[in-house]
Amino acid sequence: MIIRIPWRLQIVIAFLISTISGNPLFLQQSGRNIKPVIKWRPPMDTWNWTETPRNDEPFFKPSNFTHKLPPSANETELIAHMAALKRNYSRLLWDSDKSSNLPLFVDKALKLLNLKQVYYEVEHSVMSKVSCTACKAGAGLLQHYMRLGKSKEEINKMIYQFCVSLNIQSARVCEGITRLFGSEVVYVLKRITIGPDEICSFVIGDACGDVYNPYHEWEVAFPPVPKPAVRPLEAPIEKAPTFKVLQISDTHFDPYYAEGANAECNEPLCCRASSGPALTPGGGAGRWGDYRKCDTPKRTIDHMLKHIADTHTDIDYILWTGDLPPHDVWNQTKEENLKVLQETVAQMSDMFPGVPIFPALGNHESSPVNSFPPPYISSSESNIAWLYNELDAQWRRWLPAGVSHTVRRGAFYSVLVRPGFRIISLNMNYCNNKNWWLLLNSTDPATELQWFIYELQSAEFNGEKVHIIGHIPPGHSDCLKVWSRNYYAIINRYESTITAQFFGHTHFDEFEVFYDPNDLGRATSIAYVGPSVSPYYDLNLGYRIYYVDGDHDATTRLVVDHETWIMNLKEANLFGYPIWYKLYSTRSAYMMPSLRPQDWDKFIDDMTSKEDVFNLYHKHYWKNSPRRGTCDGECRKRLICDARSGRSHDRRALCGHIEARIDGAAPTPQTWRAWLYNGLSVSPSVQQV
Repeated sequence: MIIRIPWRLQIVIAFLISTISGNPLFLQQSGRNIKPVIKWRPPMDTWNWTETPRNDEPFFKPSNFTHKLPPSANETELIAHMAALKRNYSRLLWDSDKSSNLPLFVDKALKLLNLKQVYYEVEHSVMSKVSCTACKAGAGLLQHYMRLGKSKEEINKMIYQFCVSLNIQSARVCEGITRLFGSEVVYVLKRITIGPDEICSFVIGDACGDVYNPYHEWEVAFPPVPKPAVRPLEAPIEKAPTFKVLQISDTHFDPYYAEGANAECNEPLCCRASSGPALTPGGGAGRWGDYRKCDTPKRTIDHMLKHIADTHTDIDYILWTGDLPPHDVWNQTKEENLKVLQETVAQMSDMFPGVPIFPALGNHESSPVNSFPPPYISSSESNIAWLYNELDAQWRRWLPAGVSHTVRRGAFYSVLVRPGFRIISLNMNYCNNKNWWLLLNSTDPATELQWFIYELQSAEFNGEKVHIIGHIPPGHSDCLKVWSRNYYAIINRYESTITAQFFGHTHFDEFEVFYDPNDLGRATSIAYVGPSVSPYYDLNLGYRIYYVDGDHDATTRLVVDHETWIMNLKEANLFGYPIWYKLYSTRSAYMMPSLRPQDWDKFIDDMTSKEDVFNLYHKHYWKNSPRRGTCDGECRKRLICDARSGRSHDRRALCGHIEARIDGAAPTPQTWRAWLYNGLSVSPSVQQV
């Protein structure tokens, strides 16, 4: 999930200081040559990925279930199903609370600096020039204090004092964030030679310009093997054997969730005993969770897992795509995060005995959050071995022993699931632009992408099809642009081998399509972005079920269909009991013949030209949340562009024609089908996406 607090402390405070003091120094010096405080170069990475053992024995033995697929796009069945849903779920009293839960910023500062806009952009990872300016101010301020010879302790004290005096957060949040993040940021900034322009282009992306930076321009090397001729991708055979696959993502289990606690606190995470009692009627945390800035109580996770185990008794394997700890990022320790990891692994093992589980690492598993130093950071205080070694110990109950060497090195691995079918799990934190360690050297951290190419080339030689799992979607704005460009090139090169990708992180129900870089009209791959279990925030809880082309002579290993299941949080708290139900089946809801990349590209075209199709997608994107609000033209362009962007920070190339079409399109009259779809939930405009 997207992290807010470190940005507000390191960027917004700095912007306040420099602007209120009237000192323009920090905005001017980005063009100067900044001398390094410490002469430091990261050591060379000598790891040889070609000499590591490779998993070549099929790991998964299917249970030979006969899966009943969702109905195809039959008009009569579809309308009957949607009408039934409308009858069953139209009795809710939708929430009209318009509270934005913003911290109590100083009024003068809000008017002067438009901090509200910066806060919104950081919260939603939708950056503009406003956040870019704030970033440059903050980076310049910190580098200025370092040149003055200020110690780490003095800089941390300054950050804490301004955080408290300006009421940016409570004193304990200010203290915790300063303690957790201050030392790391100072360590990194002391060892880089680039200025604010380069730093903020690196961290924020295209909203801050594509500033050339030779330290962060690199390309992976491909083996001298020609790309096989691309053959037309055939749709999977109807009624062929399938695997039924569960995806769970972003559980964000909060062990300190307290029913009735203040859900409207002025901190990044509420609904805990430490949040205090509710201050207003209706301000208390719900029994099963809350739409406000609250994570998932244990009883809700228990109920969901039991529901899945009872309802989907024929699951073949599980994809678990990360983010286990809660959002109390100012108050976390390594010990607490490891405890959450151990408890949730044990819970998954108990609920799904004998079912293979393939996990991926989220950005919240580390402490501090987003902190994933590459292997060359070897000091005991800073390295990440404490987490990777424990991941290896916990994951080995599901994974073959041969993957330990890559899990301990970088939390990535490759497993041959069935003959001719492989799953590769990537550590997407090495593309996370909130990972400050990458400012030191972003060149293929942990040599993960080069290892990835080796695995894919071996799979191509062996005639294997590959599924990729990870946490942060590669086209998301949180993914470093140079890393994403290299990843995009890899997907294009091995498009005949990679048949699906699976990610989480955004908490929404969405997807990303990849295209041929030389022909942006030809779709080459599809990445599925699964919904979160956590309601954080304004969301219903959800999980995904996929049907994957199974074992037969003509298998494609494509996703045949997928379903999203949700629990309506308002209804659960209103009636005292959760009801999990299938929100939609993809082929039926979107009238898609199959789920090949070209079918998803056609669906993007339909969303662009047909307002009712987009409105249905928008409802599913929000997991039918009653707090989703309306989506205007800019919102529509952003969501459709997100679906077309497997490559981050390149919207001009990928989405220009879509934006032009939406800007020039006349409003589409609402059809009876659109009325039926949209009538399934009444959703007042409470939050603009």
